[in-house]
Amino acid sequence: MGILNITPDSFYAGSRVMDEKALLEQASRMLADGADLLDIGGYSTRPGAAEVSEEEERKRVSWAASLLIREFPDALISVDTFRASVAKAGVEAGACMINDVGGGTLDAQMFEMVASLQVPYVLMHMRGTPQTMTGLNQYDDLAKEIIDYFAVTLNKLRQLGVKDIVADPGFGFAKNIQQNYILLNRMRLLKALDVPLLVGISRKSLIWKSLGISPEEAGNGTTVLNTIALDRGASILRVHDVKQTVETVKLWRLTKANA
Repeated sequence: MGILNITPDSFYAGSRVMDEKALLEQASRMLADGADLLDIGGYSTRPGAAEVSEEEERKRVSWAASLLIREFPDALISVDTFRASVAKAGVEAGACMINDVGGGTLDAQMFEMVASLQVPYVLMHMRGTPQTMTGLNQYDDLAKEIIDYFAVTLNKLRQLGVKDIVADPGFGFAKNIQQNYILLNRMRLLKALDVPLLVGISRKSLIWKSLGISPEEAGNGTTVLNTIALDRGASILRVHDVKQTVETVKLWRLTKANA
């Protein structure tokens, strides 16, 4: 899953695309490099990110989805949003998946909207909002609490008729650096949920802060942790660097096939 941020303030500058030429060039490169999905977001969810109005986010997402479908009609587009109205607008513009960082907690209408749209849904674990989440990382047992959250919420979604659900443990969302590594180490436990797992750790602070570098220098660290995530059961890797990730997956698969 290649990341396309239709925002001026996402934490990694290389993912920001705010005009038609940049969007189409980046999408074309990602698809050529082997991306299976393009994930477009109109609201930065980095810690402390500025608020974006619902209308502005909807405009950004609809604009991007429409352009991508026009130029790449066979591309699979995911909408990264926690707002039901933005999810609806994105699907109407051609998207086929909703990637909800709020896990339904930031918009009470999201679950019913996804059920009505009948598209695959990425359910992420998070506490609070992008503005407050860094102070909400107190857990007695991190892995157990995340599994309990998913077990309850997956049941709610299924009762509403949502069939295709992907679980995202939410690396970096209401989790400090040490907790992110604990979660990665224990990720195999999430396989008990019996749904595909999405991992989004690309160039995040658990990498660059741990290494004393910048997000721009965190490509190698991303590859290392993505490889570990594959071993721990990841089905989808959400990344900024598609070519390197496709190569990582190919080599990992060859290793597994010849074990």
